[in-house]
Amino acid sequence: MKAKYFLPLLILICFFNIINAARIKDLADIRGVRSNQLIGYGLVVGLNGTGDDGKKTSFTFQAVVNMLKNLGINVKKEDIDADNIAAVMVTATLPPFAKPGMKIDVIVSSMGDATSIEGGTLLMTPLRGPDGEIYAVAQGPVSTGGFSAGGAGATRGKNFPTVGRVPSGALVEKAVPFDITKKKKLILTIKEPDFKTCQKMADTINFYLHKNLANPIDGATLEVKVPENENIVRFISKIEDIDVTPDIKARIVINERTGTIVIGENVKVSTVAVAHGNLSIVIKETPKVSQPNPFSAGKTVATANTNIKVKEEKARLMVIKNSPTIRDLVRGLNRIGVTPRDLISILQAIKEAGALQADLIIM
Repeated sequence: MKAKYFLPLLILICFFNIINAARIKDLADIRGVRSNQLIGYGLVVGLNGTGDDGKKTSFTFQAVVNMLKNLGINVKKEDIDADNIAAVMVTATLPPFAKPGMKIDVIVSSMGDATSIEGGTLLMTPLRGPDGEIYAVAQGPVSTGGFSAGGAGATRGKNFPTVGRVPSGALVEKAVPFDITKKKKLILTIKEPDFKTCQKMADTINFYLHKNLANPIDGATLEVKVPENENIVRFISKIEDIDVTPDIKARIVINERTGTIVIGENVKVSTVAVAHGNLSIVIKETPKVSQPNPFSAGKTVATANTNIKVKEEKARLMVIKNSPTIRDLVRGLNRIGVTPRDLISILQAIKEAGALQADLIIM
């Protein structure tokens, strides 16, 4: 190939690779760098008569008794009769590298029969991790972003007033122990496991860093050695910013409930003949009533005239040739004039015929 043709072709290939490329930050995660779930049980007070009913949710007032006892106030559960308190579960996500003193958002969800926690205040609630340790403490006003109002005959509402949020409502008290500075190698976990994607990611990292540091372990794991005397934060930022074109599996995702169809780029169909036609049957009944003459001993008789119409559309036999691209596949199916619902049945039939080279995923 002549040089004057080779250079534009190389630029064109690189251009298309850049278009379909994604950063390693978006394709893979670093093992150990992860968030953690936190959970706690708390009370929301200050509700305007929309809290829990003590007769049905006794655990709410048992929690109130325990809280008051810790504050030095002794009271019996039977003596409490208030509808401005609600028992809630408080959940939060502790981000990676969270340090004591940082603030995180929390979600507050009603546990009992409270109709709304709008306008309430979450009391101090310890948030624990899976190991039972307390990592954060939550407290603050609850924002629901909705409302619920009604009377004897009608009720109006917006969103879910029994679930709210406390922005920056939790204070981190303990950090998850993880020291990344002592790592001699990084383990990257690919979000969509694929052998080709893993190999391309390793080759791209080695090409970009001019060193043989990346080595694929399997279709989902990639090992990257950290060079000596290299700042690991700077090294990770370099790797995460590298663009890699992932290899996408051929898939067709179908949601039969909504009629949604998503066809991947690499889907191909072998030569197949498809006939499409609808058969509709309409049954119409017309009531017919026969009444006797006045003052006669006859009875009224009701019968029905049944009219059945059968209509069958002319089905056309359409040959769909080998489809090198998704555009050709869609164009061939559109010629038949199918609706999304019919297209679902056609794709399932083509898959059963062995002519569809893709995974058919039905949601």
